[in-house]
Amino acid sequence: MERPTPVDEEILLDPKRYIVSKTDKKGVIEYGNDYFVEISGYSEAELIGKPHNIIRHPDMPKIVFKMMWDRILNDQNIMALVKNMAKDGRYYWVVTEFETKKDPISNQITGFTAFRKAAPRDAITKIAPLYEKLLEIEKVGGMEAAEKYLRGYLEERGTSYDDYIDELVGNKGVFKIFFKMMKALFK
Repeated sequence: MERPTPVDEEILLDPKRYIVSKTDKKGVIEYGNDYFVEISGYSEAELIGKPHNIIRHPDMPKIVFKMMWDRILNDQNIMALVKNMAKDGRYYWVVTEFETKKDPISNQITGFTAFRKAAPRDAITKIAPLYEKLLEIEKVGGMEAAEKYLRGYLEERGTSYDDYIDELVGNKGVFKIFFKMMKALFK
């Protein structure tokens, strides 16, 4: 499947709706809810069996995805601000959080469920320059250099990645309850 060309047009997400997708442990899509299908612009048949990076926007630094995969493969949760790309090249911003699926007998990771909702505008405004900088660094020095920069950026602010994202997206109150409810609903 050919990747779309990014266009500078944002899809504004309904803050009252959520996007859910399920993948196997390699990130191959096994399920997407109706809103995921609608926003992505792909048919359900086009999504199922494809790697989740089918919606990866080129403006996203690879280090963010490396960090996510490192964490979820170690059964650790992570919340991230992500810019995704629809089939027609338009983009949309989400806050995403993961739930690990495990085999009930072996306790081995079998896949992941990702829960997404519209990212707050001020969070996007604050994270976009950091992502641009990380992309520049990746182009010149690779992911290792971008990771070093990100560590320094967080250390300079006296925070961890998790606390930084929590603060950006306002991960408290109703926002926090949303992800807890989604996880309970899709168990």
